[in-house]
Amino acid sequence: MTSHDYKDKNQNLDLSDLFSKFKIKETYLSAEPYGSGHINDTYLIKTKEPKGENYPDNFDYIFQRINHKIFKNVPELMSNIARVTSHLRSKLLKIPGANPNRETLTVINTQENQPFYQDELGNYWRVYIFLDHTHSYDQVTDPKIAYEGGVAFGKFQKLLADIPAPPLFETIKNFHDIDSRFNLFTQALNKDIKNRAKDLTPEINYVKSRYETMRAILKLGAEGKIPKRVTHNDTKFNNVLLDQNNKGLCVIDLDTVMPGYVHYDFGDSLRTAGNTAAEDEIDLNKVSMDINLFEGFTRGFLSQVGQTLSPTEIQYLPLAAALLPYTIGLRFLTDYLDGDQYFKIHRPSHNLDRARCQFKLCQSAESQKNQMEQIIQAALREFE
Repeated sequence: MTSHDYKDKNQNLDLSDLFSKFKIKETYLSAEPYGSGHINDTYLIKTKEPKGENYPDNFDYIFQRINHKIFKNVPELMSNIARVTSHLRSKLLKIPGANPNRETLTVINTQENQPFYQDELGNYWRVYIFLDHTHSYDQVTDPKIAYEGGVAFGKFQKLLADIPAPPLFETIKNFHDIDSRFNLFTQALNKDIKNRAKDLTPEINYVKSRYETMRAILKLGAEGKIPKRVTHNDTKFNNVLLDQNNKGLCVIDLDTVMPGYVHYDFGDSLRTAGNTAAEDEIDLNKVSMDINLFEGFTRGFLSQVGQTLSPTEIQYLPLAAALLPYTIGLRFLTDYLDGDQYFKIHRPSHNLDRARCQFKLCQSAESQKNQMEQIIQAALREFE
């Protein structure tokens, strides 16, 4: 799909025309679907102008249709992203050797100087500069790569710690709130619109058996024992771009950057950085939390933020490694009960497969709590 008049398959939209709504000096050449995201529709827009070291100001672009069924208030979402990327750029400019043009996303405004464009059908679109010569990992096998992801996410959180008031908007209400997620699960279970619950007894019992344990971090926050910070909240490992030397370069997918607990970013990263299998692996014998990958990521993450976390935050990091697989597994299971309305699926049982994989990962993480605690303490001593 690389023609000048590429038509979006869902709504027959002319991407070349939409592209012209943004302040872009290059000439549209072609478009093709890009990436493996579950929520937004993403395209790589290639332009006619030559690229490379001799043409450092010529770019290709990432063009996205924002899923406004999921993100109910796109202006607030894009306000968050504009603020976050601007703050990151200002901080990076003060760091010797940093490259703000490649270490944070660059939002391209519309001709009307807005960070998004709404078309006549009500779709919302945005554009970022494409960061070439980068790559990401859906699955990690090397602790050194896990370490780089930890550094990237830790640095992201560290640089945003002093973003000026007011607080960022909450782009998805109660996104990692386990009480809210459990309530939605219960509603879906009671409705059972696809008559699937009868085949899910083991999964349903597991969710109910671990729920009280998994509420610990939310309770600590409600009691004021841990602070809310600016967190990414969707720290799948493939949301870190690495450079050609496998060094962490840029954190992407900023739709859910908002106030949250450090445990959300730490735990969600380990869902993919520490998992020995893919997120939707069917053979559960392949699924576990690799303690060596956990160590790599944890060392990288704590190298950036370890000295700023409270003793209570540190104490509950091992639980975070189980909480986020549990939470995401609960979301997958809820969506399966709801008839697969939220996550994109590629087979009828896809969300159920995902849920089972996440619950197995949760079990594996909980079984290694003592080792995790030792690794965390060793990492904190290393970076004192």
